[in-house]
Amino acid sequence: MTLATPTTGTSASGPVIDPVRAAYSARIRRRSTWVGVTSTVVFLVVAGALITRAPGWPAVKHFFFDPQAAKAAFPGLIRAFWLNVRMFLVAEPCILVLALVIAVVRQLRTPVLAPLRLVAAVYTDVVRGIPTLLLVALFGFGIPALGISWLPPEAVVWGTVALIVSYSAYVAEVFRAGISSVHPSQRAAARSLGLSTWQTQRYVVVPQAVRRVLPPLLNDFISLQKDTALVSFLGPLEILRVAQIDASYTFNYTPYVVAAAIFVALTIPMARLADWVTARTNARQQGSVGVS
Repeated sequence: MTLATPTTGTSASGPVIDPVRAAYSARIRRRSTWVGVTSTVVFLVVAGALITRAPGWPAVKHFFFDPQAAKAAFPGLIRAFWLNVRMFLVAEPCILVLALVIAVVRQLRTPVLAPLRLVAAVYTDVVRGIPTLLLVALFGFGIPALGISWLPPEAVVWGTVALIVSYSAYVAEVFRAGISSVHPSQRAAARSLGLSTWQTQRYVVVPQAVRRVLPPLLNDFISLQKDTALVSFLGPLEILRVAQIDASYTFNYTPYVVAAAIFVALTIPMARLADWVTARTNARQQGSVGVS
């Protein structure tokens, strides 16, 4: 709970702060913090006690939380994770460009562009209806099987393409929602200044839409980073595939836990960034100067 700084009035130098109310608000904040910390610690202690006293805990500890297996698997998993990061860095800008083009095309109302609008609508509906893993399999196994000489045969390439195709359909709908949220008066004002339809979209509508949908876009890209593991279905030695190989050799599942921890170490900062951007966007929309 965030409490505003209590004031009793204003003066030439700014608002006058009531010291009694300020001290009371500070005590409330400290008490809320201590209650939250205490309840969290108690929950973790109780949950840990219940788990460690379960009959199967010694076996789970051996097969999932073996320190020696984690130490042996960690270097290889980190090297393999670099492939996931590269796939993410290639797919993200491609998704942004393709999704924005699809969203803008679907918003155009020029009659001559009706076929393009139809193609964009069918693309988003069909692709969103196909599971991402199935798209990875179709692209990764199907396209190289065509035997076209000028197409790259590498599975990791087509796995990345499948992620781009899948996520661009979802992100296009996010962009389209942002474009639709821009008030029609913005378009009318731009047209009254002599801007064409394309110029209105480029300089007025799209910049506002992108700012509004930035938080959900960040959440989509957090999911994209995790879904790069789906490419392991095709065989490239990314982090999940390496964890599978290590587990099959040692009959120990600790490499899976280490791989999950590596993903978490990357996605948590991205999630906090998304929260910060969301709070900043909400504060700007409410006319606040700062972000609590």
